[in-house]
This record gives sequence, C-alpha cells and structure tokens, in this order.
Amino acid sequence: MNGKLTGKVALITGGGTGLGAAFTKRFVEEGAKVVITGRRKSLLDKVAAGLPSGSVLVFPGDVSKLEDTQAMVDAAIKFGGKIDILVNNAGIDPAGAITDLPVEQWKQVIDINLTGAFLMMKAAIPHMITNGGGSIINIASLAALRCIPAMPAYIAAKAGLIGLSQSAALDYGKYNIRCNVICPGAVRTEMLENSMAGLAETLNTDITGALNTLTKFCPLPRAASPDEISGAALFLASDDSSFMTGAVMALDGGACVVDPNGAAVSSVGKKWGSGE
Repeated sequence: MNGKLTGKVALITGGGTGLGAAFTKRFVEEGAKVVITGRRKSLLDKVAAGLPSGSVLVFPGDVSKLEDTQAMVDAAIKFGGKIDILVNNAGIDPAGAITDLPVEQWKQVIDINLTGAFLMMKAAIPHMITNGGGSIINIASLAALRCIPAMPAYIAAKAGLIGLSQSAALDYGKYNIRCNVICPGAVRTEMLENSMAGLAETLNTDITGALNTLTKFCPLPRAASPDEISGAALFLASDDSSFMTGAVMALDGGACVVDPNGAAVSSVGKKWGSGE
C-alpha cells in the first residue's frame, strides 16, 4: 500500500459488516486511524480484532439518534485529534410497496438511511471547518438512480442522499470540505444476501444462483465484492480526488447503461430492431 491516508482520521458508520468493514480495512492499510460505529458491537469488535492494535476504535451507536451521532464524532476527535473523513454507510433495506409498507417502517428507513447521514454531517462538519477541510463520502445505491420494485422508502432515502450530498458540496466547498456519493450496484454483502433469500427460494437455487439471475443483463454480469468498492472510497477519501465534489459515482457493473427491454430481447437470442 502507498500510505495515501497516513495521518488522517476517518469515521465510518455501519462499519461492522459488508462495505463498512471493507472500507475500514482499506483505510487502515493506507495509514488512517478509523472509528467504526454500528448497532451491533460484536460485529464491530470482530472487524477491529483483525486489524493492527490502536488503528481502530469501536464505538457502538445508532445514527438515527442525535445524541449518538454527536458522541460518535466526539469519540473520533478524542481518538485521533481531528476528523478528516466521514463515510456515511449505515443503512437498512426493508421491502414493501407504498400501500403495503407500514408508516413506522418508512420512518425507520428514512431515519437511518437519510436523516442519519444528515445528523452525522451536522456533527462532523464544524470540526472539519476548524481542521481546514475534509472529505465526506455518502454511500447511496444504484436504487438512487434506477427504481427497484416495492422499495419506495429505500429509493426515496438513497435518492435524497444524493441531493443532501450535493447541497453539502455547494455550501461547504469554500471550507475545503468535499462531499461525494458512491452508488453501488449489486455487492455481495450480508444485506444483499438477505435480500436475495426469497428469490433464491423461488428459483430453487442458492444465493449465488439468485445473484446470477439478478445481474445477468449487466455488462459485467456478476455481483461485486466489497473490496471492489473500497478502492473508490479510498480515492474519494484521499488527496487524489482533491478537486472532486458533488459527484455521483455509479459502481454497478454497467447496470445503468442497460435498456431492460433490449436486454430481454437479446436474452432469447434475438437482436433489437433486426427483424430476425
């Protein structure tokens, strides 16, 4: 590794599994001190145990609670003396179309996936201003750009996260604070595997078979590993992206470029518009 984050302090929400755990490992390898937060302490402890002593601080908490978010930022300041990088990665993805989704579940998704990022930024930005700048990385989803059936709360929260991020980029660029968004497509995390369980059962296959079905029309027809997304997070966290803010990065295996109608035609061996 090249030490691109040497001397930097990062705070990563949802750091116990999936993308958060991958980001933590990558940032530590590049020289950062990292505070990881989440609601399940046992998972956070497992991530920290696999990394060098003193490089990671575990701080359990809930990003939807104002007092927890302020405590997370305070812990990062105490741990590293400052906060250079904030990664808003915590999220949940319960399904249910508008008429089926309980109001309380809608509120929970918005509170964690969108308001949580707002609260973390509200707590961290004043310290970044004092420190002369920083990088905020908000983890949205391909669902912020393309709709998934029966996922209105998740889609609304992730699309809103793009707007929130670009608003922060506009307002705080003068303080050398950058705010960018990563929109992952299918990434093989615990969350996605749980979401694929029903599809796997319907298709009478395993999770890998379900993911193959999910991604078969993508130019890169597979799910990514969390490590493949961590490189983009490292780029946005480091000085390599020093002139980049308000950007939305789709890391989706090319899913955004696919016309599902054309893909359906080609899947049965026909060419769109050829008349064959």
